[in-house]
Amino acid sequence: MIAPVHLTGTLTCATLADAALIGRTLPEHTALSRAEPGCLAFAVTPTADPLIWQVDESFVSRAAFEAHQIRTRASAWFAATGHIRRDFTIIDG
Repeated sequence: MIAPVHLTGTLTCATLADAALIGRTLPEHTALSRAEPGCLAFAVTPTADPLIWQVDESFVSRAAFEAHQIRTRASAWFAATGHIRRDFTIIDG
């Protein structure tokens, strides 16, 4: 049985410049992620703290999630934001 995979967590910026970088690069990253096969939901949203962004993703399967991770690591998004702290929990099913 194929079970969905959910990721939830935060991006925590060290500076307001990093938060602005997320804001500038996020629209393309979101569009590309939502267009991926198997993406059920994808959202990165600002929180009340201007340095913290909430991340919520869902994919139809572990394979779809892993394909997303591979694409993301090779993307302009990750090249620009890879230094920003990521705290994620991944839940299968």
